[in-house]
Amino acid sequence: MTLDTHVFVIATPTYENEEWVADLAVEGPAREVAQRRLHRLLVGAARRQVWRLRDLLPGAGPRELEDVAQQAADEALVAVLRKLGDFEGRSRFTTWAFKFGVYQAGVEVRRQAWRSREVTLPDHLAPLARGPSPADVAEASDLARALEDAIATALSPHQRRVVLALLVDDVPIDVLAERLGSTRNALYKTLHDARARLRRSLVTRGYLDPPDEGFTSS
Repeated sequence: MTLDTHVFVIATPTYENEEWVADLAVEGPAREVAQRRLHRLLVGAARRQVWRLRDLLPGAGPRELEDVAQQAADEALVAVLRKLGDFEGRSRFTTWAFKFGVYQAGVEVRRQAWRSREVTLPDHLAPLARGPSPADVAEASDLARALEDAIATALSPHQRRVVLALLVDDVPIDVLAERLGSTRNALYKTLHDARARLRRSLVTRGYLDPPDEGFTSS
């Protein structure tokens, strides 16, 4: 499991960029052959990354790690085919595709690491600041309490769940999307809107200065 990107790419059967794109873009035997070759490359990329991150899966043995790598390669293959039109030929196609395998392997490892952990989606807000504070952090403590109150009062229940899960509990966004039956883009939009509401609340209460221009409510 010590192969690096360059060694693996060189070991892949030689295809020119144009051949990869042409064969993968059309139906027929050539596409099937190209997909099999591409999948082998993606398995190698995913396997290397999974083993590099194996400490995140302490209970997983070689068979489980291989399953994660294979799943990542399957997902990466779908992603490459979906993004085929984005390939601009600035690098070797295999180098470009290899990155999909590495990225998806990281996603799959995080998913597995969280799969056995309970993801709490509370409707109430856990305290962010409690107890007396030293004088030199009094202002920060006051702001933390204001932020706690803003999260509890200015956000919708769904926004509050997303903010607490992503920003406080550090739940991977893919895992949260799966648990909520949502998508990454939808959760990013929810997080963006929630941050705007929090900023607006803190500005109104005098904890933050309003932007110089363009500050509008939503």
